[in-house]
Amino acid sequence: MALYKYIRESWNNREDNKKLWSERLAQWRRESATTRISYPTRLDRARSLGYKAKKGFILVRQRVVRGGRMRILPAGGRRSKRASRRKDLNLSYQTVAEIRAIESYPNCEILNSYYVADDGTYYWYEIILIDRSSPEVLAIPNMKGVAEQRQRVLRGLTASGKKSRGLITKGRYAEKLRPSKKAVFNRKSRKERK
Repeated sequence: MALYKYIRESWNNREDNKKLWSERLAQWRRESATTRISYPTRLDRARSLGYKAKKGFILVRQRVVRGGRMRILPAGGRRSKRASRRKDLNLSYQTVAEIRAIESYPNCEILNSYYVADDGTYYWYEIILIDRSSPEVLAIPNMKGVAEQRQRVLRGLTASGKKSRGLITKGRYAEKLRPSKKAVFNRKSRKERK
């Protein structure tokens, strides 16, 4: 059996190491929301998503608060029937974590991210960032294209962003998703006006 298979099995059997994980989560709660880490918690998952132990690859553990979102209270008061305070983002927790991580590292681009842990209050994700100007990163053929894309997360080009936009689905029932829902709506409304 290969090394990564053992790592994956140990990850799937986290219930056996409850003490270790409770200590880890207690430590992570004390850390800041965006924490740079030197090595991945899930090596098998990080490697499968493109992480390499080279210069220019940065790992960040991002904490996100669970629960819904609320709009800011309007200045002149609000009627409960009209101005609802609920805010629907249409984004997953993972995408929100990626957006917050890129704010702390503006000279990097997000390659990918993966789930690490959660409790009653938080979700934790580990995010793989690449330095856009690092020669070690630019020497890797498929990383050069990623490094040239600007603001990938904000445009929904990461894996979690594509999932939030519905682009994982292909073929039938996905006709109105490409190139985007907004583009399809605009195209349809232009046809109706003619």
